[in-house]
Amino acid sequence: MAIDVHTLLTLPSSKAFSSFRLSSVGVVEQPRSNSPPRKTPRLAADSDSASASRSRLNDDNDAGAVESKGPIVLKLQGAPVISRSPNLYESQFNILRGSIRALLDNTHVGGLPASHQQLYTACRAVVCEAQRGEGLYENVKISLEQCVGRTSGAQWLQPFVEACEWFEKRVQSLESLLAYLDRSYVYNHKELQPTRKLAYDLFADRIFGTTPLVGKLHEGIKQWVEWERQMEAEHEIRPVIAKLVSRLEHHNQYQSVFEDFYLKVTHEFYTEESQKLRDSVGASQFVTRCKERDIQEQSRYTAMLLPISWDKVKDTTRRAQLLKRLDWIAAEAIPPYINERNAHLLRETYVMFSAVGGLKVLQQSFKLQVENSVRTIVKNTADEEHMVPQLLAFKAFCDKLVAEVFLDEVKIPQVAPSRASGSAVKVEVEVQTEQLPNREFGYAMIDAFAKGFRSRRNKPAELIAKYIDKAMRKGQKGRDDKDYSAELDAALGLYRFTEDKDVFRAFYHRALAKRLLLEKSASDDHEKAMLKKLKELYDPEFGMGDHMFTDLSLSRDLMKEYSQPRPGAFSDTSGHKVSVMVLQHSVWPFAARKRDVALPEWMGEELQAYMNFYKKKHSGHKLDWDHGLGTATLRARFKAGEKELSVSLYQAIILLLFNEDEKKPFSEIKMLTQMEDDELRRTLQSLACGKKRVLKKQPPGKDVNDGDMFIFNADFTDTAFRVHINSIQVKETAEETKRTQSLIEGDRKYALDAAIVRIMKGKKQLPYEQLKTATIDAVKQHFKPDVAMIKQRVDNLVEQDYLRRDDDDMTLLVYVA
Repeated sequence: MAIDVHTLLTLPSSKAFSSFRLSSVGVVEQPRSNSPPRKTPRLAADSDSASASRSRLNDDNDAGAVESKGPIVLKLQGAPVISRSPNLYESQFNILRGSIRALLDNTHVGGLPASHQQLYTACRAVVCEAQRGEGLYENVKISLEQCVGRTSGAQWLQPFVEACEWFEKRVQSLESLLAYLDRSYVYNHKELQPTRKLAYDLFADRIFGTTPLVGKLHEGIKQWVEWERQMEAEHEIRPVIAKLVSRLEHHNQYQSVFEDFYLKVTHEFYTEESQKLRDSVGASQFVTRCKERDIQEQSRYTAMLLPISWDKVKDTTRRAQLLKRLDWIAAEAIPPYINERNAHLLRETYVMFSAVGGLKVLQQSFKLQVENSVRTIVKNTADEEHMVPQLLAFKAFCDKLVAEVFLDEVKIPQVAPSRASGSAVKVEVEVQTEQLPNREFGYAMIDAFAKGFRSRRNKPAELIAKYIDKAMRKGQKGRDDKDYSAELDAALGLYRFTEDKDVFRAFYHRALAKRLLLEKSASDDHEKAMLKKLKELYDPEFGMGDHMFTDLSLSRDLMKEYSQPRPGAFSDTSGHKVSVMVLQHSVWPFAARKRDVALPEWMGEELQAYMNFYKKKHSGHKLDWDHGLGTATLRARFKAGEKELSVSLYQAIILLLFNEDEKKPFSEIKMLTQMEDDELRRTLQSLACGKKRVLKKQPPGKDVNDGDMFIFNADFTDTAFRVHINSIQVKETAEETKRTQSLIEGDRKYALDAAIVRIMKGKKQLPYEQLKTATIDAVKQHFKPDVAMIKQRVDNLVEQDYLRRDDDDMTLLVYVA
């Protein structure tokens, strides 16, 4: 076997230099001189290999004394070097060229012209020995171009995928066979591409850069995905699509050839379907269909597409479905969802709108629907009794939506302390996702409730006060303090939305006064806690309630002193017992009555005795009796037995008349009691027409007429010994409500007058428009005045010479000192 120099030098066991001998070594003798010859010291022993070599040379030289200088000759032992014939390299080059063509020809039948080892050795010889790497590289390039050109004949997805797989396998084999071409020739020529990259770039340019072929691929992809979307089933070609995706990813063509086109087709399909659904179904059905499509798409893209495309397909689908339908969905779907209290559907709608950036549209629709719902409840005059409970239930639902439905996912980094260089450093550990309420929806809800309340003035504030009155009368009823306080706080939450704070305050004070005087409050502690909360959090003027408790405490002390035996004191041996409460007019919200009732003689004497006692202690005070708020406890005997009746003072006065006669006409009762006509009719109605009828009325009926006859009902029965007969006086009558409203209007006039004078006193002169704005701002914490009322109060102050109009400018108002 011929061995060349390269083979010789690369064999590790070669002994080519082991028989080295010096053919002639000599030293040219120098001319002699008169100086004695120098002695050269001899080494006692050879210290290295060179010295040993010199010793051996001296021993072999018989002369020993004379050395000569000459050329050094290397003798190589072994077989002689045989130069290769150029014909041999040409033969190897042709074998490589034929093998490359056969490898890249999908129509070639049979194997390669040589074995893998022979081709590998031939490539090394051609590139490294014959230095023909350039020619081989160009041949590879031409063969790849021809191969790629033949591959473009794929007519469908399956042949194309098979062609791609065949090409990739051939390129892999070619890269293996031509390893020396890449490692030697291409490596030293940086401007050239390795075999693999050259093949794939040519494939990308000739195949994926060809519009007709890519168009065929797109046609196949479109037919597949649209068939699945229309039939809502899985196509049998799915395995081919999966292979296509894999091949495109392998060639780095997935995004440009598949993903971009898939997103385009998805957008077109769902845009068209969205328009068809918009024309054929309602918004709720549209949303339901969109959710079904989302589920189908998720199943498809997770099974067939690469993960990098999942979010893109999801976003494209939703945008195509929803972007042009947001206003329509919000206007038609949100109202029924809210009316039906469907938090689940609202949550799904919120997620859909959030995904396409439509939360502003959803927020506006939510705000509008809440405002309309509140307005509907507030303006329903036929069901005012249930206004506050309905508002509370709706407010609780809206609070739930804000807290649990309208949530955004916020990434919150979790940090942990770590020591570094002796100091504490915060090191981020992980990022967690937390759901937090969307504040914008909370603000929208508050604004909507406030606007809804403005649709009706005064009445909502009045009814809220009356609702709290009922709650304070009822008490906890077995509930714990937390639940009871939550109920009261919810009602006060509605109070925040009304602008008529003075109306609420007036009715609440009046209801509180009745509860305290009639002893109808469930707990004085809860009353005081409520007053404290109202005073600190809502309106400082609620401090008036504290004075009520002070008056009651002083009255109890006076009664205790009055009840003590005293010389010359009034003594009633009949067993009657009286209790008097002395109240200040400025604290209690009751007007003095113009006309009072005729009391029984013994009752009048008792009250006169108390008046004498009081005047001795407070000579400068004047007492005005108000029997409309009095109560009495009577003992009554019926056929079923004796009962104790808890009634109002007016009811007691009427019932005491039947001790003399069991039957009395309306006219006689009116003459004996001297009550106001409306008051008398209401009182008789509570005794003869209510649930507990201790009197009978002839003829029967709900209304009291002038000719009615009233008879004591001896057949009255009740399971309880102590019977409470509800009195209409306990409730706020229409007349009292009207009277309270009149008082509120009067107080508002005084408040406006005071605010205007205070402003003008500080400014001295102001245009009317500026004065109007300043006045509204000054009283807005109590009520929102009408512009007409402000103008009326300004005119009134001008008439009273508190203000005057400028002579040159009638809109300019000047303060008169």
